[in-house]
Amino acid sequence: MSDTELTKLCLHVLETAWPSYLTTVDEDGAPHTRAMFNLRNKDRFPKLIPLFEDHATALMVIFTTNTSSEKIPHILDNPRVSAYYCNSDNWQGVMLGGTVEIVKEVELKKEIWHDGWERYYPKGYDDTDHTVLRLLPSTVKGWTGSQTFKFRLE
Repeated sequence: MSDTELTKLCLHVLETAWPSYLTTVDEDGAPHTRAMFNLRNKDRFPKLIPLFEDHATALMVIFTTNTSSEKIPHILDNPRVSAYYCNSDNWQGVMLGGTVEIVKEVELKKEIWHDGWERYYPKGYDDTDHTVLRLLPSTVKGWTGSQTFKFRLE
């Protein structure tokens, strides 16, 4: 498969997988993986489709998390993470690796906000315990059926 075909496959997995998984590294070098909302999932978060259209080939990922979660000190100490998406019924998976950033722009917090998230962030999109993470991956690894692939993004 060409890089263009692989990118399309990756986009399909990102847009249909549920949930996604984020791995950070703690102060002792141990990985910590947890399930996260897959905000690129078109069925569950249709209002976010336009946000990701401009970042399709970059495979940009956005996560929301509590500022008070253990992910934040992990990321502050070591921003290298991996995000994993899987459609096990189709035998497809994608791992995105790179440096994650903590997003400070309130506009993005407001843009991605969904009704019902008050259960996680009681004060709304600008809750001090609401953090947005953005990953522009540099490495992509994956599988489809019995075929594996790997490529780098610029």
